[in-house]
Amino acid sequence: MDHLETLRTFCTVVEMQSFTHAANALGISKTVVSRAITGLETRLGVRLFQRTTRHLALTESGEEFYGGCSRVVAELDVLEAGAGERAREPAGVLRLVAHTTAALIELPPLIAGFRARYPAVQLELTLAERTVDLIKEAFDLGIVLPFMLTSELTITRSLCRLPLAVVGSPSYLQGRRLPQRPNDLAAFRFVTILASISEPQLRFRRGGEQIAVPLEHDVSTNNAALNKELVVSGAGLGVLPLTMVGKELDDGRLIHLLPDFELMSGDAELRLAYRDRSLMTAKVRAFIDYTTSYFDARAAQAGHA
Repeated sequence: MDHLETLRTFCTVVEMQSFTHAANALGISKTVVSRAITGLETRLGVRLFQRTTRHLALTESGEEFYGGCSRVVAELDVLEAGAGERAREPAGVLRLVAHTTAALIELPPLIAGFRARYPAVQLELTLAERTVDLIKEAFDLGIVLPFMLTSELTITRSLCRLPLAVVGSPSYLQGRRLPQRPNDLAAFRFVTILASISEPQLRFRRGGEQIAVPLEHDVSTNNAALNKELVVSGAGLGVLPLTMVGKELDDGRLIHLLPDFELMSGDAELRLAYRDRSLMTAKVRAFIDYTTSYFDARAAQAGHA
């Protein structure tokens, strides 16, 4: 029995005026209660109770000690009740890390909806396009791509996939023969993403045919939003999420190349990552439940479209 439980046991004995009744109230044996009180007296170096076969009374030292001990136990009960309430009700600061591109594409409506439902939760959002250790960096959750995770203790759940496409600007493609097959991309330079959703080569498939093309580049960044602006400006071709370039494709600032060929590694999987299921706070559980429901509902809606 730890010291705080010993103090609680002592107060219960005083209030019940009986070792037996205290044991029953605490759900432990009378022997355990007796040992706890004897150990406490030994630790303090004073006798706390005058004991007879029929009577139990506090000594003068016991009365003085009980006055302070009862206040400590009462305050501890209040603290524990408050902590339990916070564990049940979503509230407080939730530290979230998210992949920059995914955050720009996916998070604004998700966060707005979550905040509307749980106004007592404050979100602290960090954007990153690097490896992340949720435990060491004290993040509650992550919305990340698989390459970002480092800890084996992290639990993940798939949220959605971000289809990718090869795109280029009219200014860059002007005067060039548009690629008809993946091998034609060898004549073009790319703006690539470092250590992210890009690979050293692009792998295409159409029917039973598979083609791998080296990804030649002159410009690399760690940010897809910047890559998009570079591609729009004519710095080269890009491999970017379709949801990120939809507007530019619609207004003609970008052209979707080789749409009849499937990029075999042509999407990035967005995952929800968290540290542990045990002793999960209400704010973390609420965000997990809300986020998975949000993406499940969106997938179902897309399936019926």
